[in-house]
Amino acid sequence: MGSPISVNWLIREYREEDLAAVVHLMDTTAPLGQESVFSLGECINALTTRQPAAVVTQGGTVIGAALATVTGDRAWIMRIAVEPAWRGRGLVSGLLFELERRLVESRVRRIAYILPEEEPLGDGLRNAGYERRSAVAYFERIEPVAVAGADALERLGGRTLPSDLWTRLAGMAAERSLIERCVVLPLAEPELAARHGVAPPRAIALFGPPGTGKTTFARAIASRLGWPFVELLPSRLADGGNLAAALRAAFASLAELEQVVVFIDEVEEIAAVRDGVPSSGAHGVTNELLKLIPAFREHSGRLLVCATNSVRALDPAFLRPGRFDYVIPIGPPDAAAREAMWAHHADSSQHTVDLSALVAASDGFSPADIGHAARIAAQTAFERAVFAQDDGLPGASTRDYLTAVAQCRPTATPDLLKAFSEDIATHARL
Repeated sequence: MGSPISVNWLIREYREEDLAAVVHLMDTTAPLGQESVFSLGECINALTTRQPAAVVTQGGTVIGAALATVTGDRAWIMRIAVEPAWRGRGLVSGLLFELERRLVESRVRRIAYILPEEEPLGDGLRNAGYERRSAVAYFERIEPVAVAGADALERLGGRTLPSDLWTRLAGMAAERSLIERCVVLPLAEPELAARHGVAPPRAIALFGPPGTGKTTFARAIASRLGWPFVELLPSRLADGGNLAAALRAAFASLAELEQVVVFIDEVEEIAAVRDGVPSSGAHGVTNELLKLIPAFREHSGRLLVCATNSVRALDPAFLRPGRFDYVIPIGPPDAAAREAMWAHHADSSQHTVDLSALVAASDGFSPADIGHAARIAAQTAFERAVFAQDDGLPGASTRDYLTAVAQCRPTATPDLLKAFSEDIATHARL
């Protein structure tokens, strides 16, 4: 099957800045016969975790999208959505071709698409070489969650995360211990906490250089508690043009949930130091958020986690006691944490890897930096096996890892680390 070509539209890889447009497209086309067994929240999760996806644009506007989720050597096509005015022009087959190409490059061998019965797309799938498995029946159990809560979670793109994210955290022992003791345990044992006069936290802020694992900690907290996880994306909220109103609507939906961890990353985008001009848009958005947090705090079973790379950029009123219980620094991992991270990445290698050498070479690296270097080393080992017909041990060696580390520059520059140390002294509240 060849990829259709048109001078009027362009198919390309999905980018992070496409999220709001793709979510809007999937949401508005669902009632038009382009539905899927995968919920909108599951689709948003796939997009934000970089599962394979493609979009089609016309004049810079997204008019179609396709995405999949991969497990082992099998991929499930989650959704193909096209603006109604553009259906029947080859966009669906073009998106399917592009998505298939990316899946094949990822070594996927089996591609599956579950359709509602009598969906017209079924004919196109047959023409593209798909075979209907008539002996397969789709069974689904929906847990008895309150209807209002389920609807709210769907609207917000929330989801329940895997239950093992906390145990999978590598290193960062000091930060993990603090968050476990002061945040997780009082929320997990509220009655016991109350008997000892401990008030479970309602809002915490995490700050530190980019890539140090703030998002990972937020997700792990939700996983550890077993609560739904909702990420509020300022860029998506602003899609309607009135960010303050969108924030009010989002928090109104959150009020329908009995338990939830709400995460706002790069919160300085919507809570920056006010410019002193009451009529300015930024001033109004910050004021709105300041008014919403106290109402959010009135209910148990909810935790707001805000993250920022620049705590000094936040409005001073935003972090004051009474709004946020803890302001926790998340810095680059220490030696013990780096060793745990390298051990995790080197676990699949059959070489004897000198972890102490990697720990010493990666001083100042963030978890994201270490992950990037590990991917470079793995790619080097993979290419050696493919092109050099190397029959040696599979996986990266110590030399591969050290070479990769030498190619990477730490995200946290000396200036960033100096500013971080100053911020700990000035802003941290533990």
